[in-house]
Amino acid sequence: MRLGMFMMPLHPPGPPMYEFIDQDTRKSLLLEKLGYDELWIGEHFTATSEPYPSPLMFMANLISQTKNIKFATGVINLPNRHPAVVAGEIAQFDHLSKGRLIFGAGTGSLGSDFELFQIGDGETRQRMLIESLETILKIWSSDPPYDIQGEFWTTQIKKSISKELGLGEMPKPFQKPHPEICIPSASPNSTSLRATGKRGWSFVTSSLLQPQFIKQQWEIYSAGCAEGGRMADGRNWRLSRNIFVAATDEEARRRIMDAKSAYQHYLGYMRTVFKNIGRLAALKSHPDMRDDEITVNGIIEERVIFGSPQTVAQKLIDLREQCGPFGTVLVTGADWSGPNEEWESESLSRLANEVMPIVNASEKSATRVAAE
Repeated sequence: MRLGMFMMPLHPPGPPMYEFIDQDTRKSLLLEKLGYDELWIGEHFTATSEPYPSPLMFMANLISQTKNIKFATGVINLPNRHPAVVAGEIAQFDHLSKGRLIFGAGTGSLGSDFELFQIGDGETRQRMLIESLETILKIWSSDPPYDIQGEFWTTQIKKSISKELGLGEMPKPFQKPHPEICIPSASPNSTSLRATGKRGWSFVTSSLLQPQFIKQQWEIYSAGCAEGGRMADGRNWRLSRNIFVAATDEEARRRIMDAKSAYQHYLGYMRTVFKNIGRLAALKSHPDMRDDEITVNGIIEERVIFGSPQTVAQKLIDLREQCGPFGTVLVTGADWSGPNEEWESESLSRLANEVMPIVNASEKSATRVAAE
């Protein structure tokens, strides 16, 4: 099993952006030092609490400071931009990083971004996502002239072409035929997952999706893969989870339940966001649960994997047996204010050096037994 981080990134609003850039840069370099495989950075134009309009710009600053970690857009919200812009910027970053790029793409989830860009309802955004990706793939796989007509965008270069001068041709990615395409999903019955599997793309399961629905996502994705004439491969499935590790179960609980814990802010923030958009049901442990029964500590108990290295490893092993063969676990990044830099740094280190060896040893043992 591979290991990465999904960094929204989420911070308490107020401090200037450069402070968050410095903090998230330090965290990213720690991930590289610890041997994490992937770093995912989110995109938000209208939230000082999730402050990066361009994950590519943030990650470009890290290319020369790292050697191994792969960068992932988490995600580029395709309805916000013309697909030709995205195609060109992704291709450029892929060359800058010499192929250390995963192209995470989605519809977005921030209401203020939808208002800014005058994006329509959810069904419209899904159509925009598919059209944008198909346009981007056509740009990457063809030479001029371009004449791609869609419902939402037109991509056309027919007159201003000079092969001798190199004019009129869109850049192609470093990776061939293109970087891995990965789509996020937070819905138990996501229709986009079937389309994702059919097209051979990868997917990320949301960190807040209830465990009982995770297996359902894998089944939908697998059905889509079958429609596309391919076998579903767990290496194309990333599961995002809130994970916190300390020396003992008791210490992990004390830290994560502390009023200064970044998880208190993060899950309180998400509870408020979900309430404002009428989606509190997504945080309920059962359908009959009242809204006023949803507490931050209750969400932590149900949605955060925390404890000693041995406890967390067993929880991950059990989760994989229950839900399916996810190939990568993405731990959600936390804010580093107060004691949280020390706490999360220790947690990330223990996760990489103590938890994952147990998990992977168990996986190898299970594979060996199955083969006998």
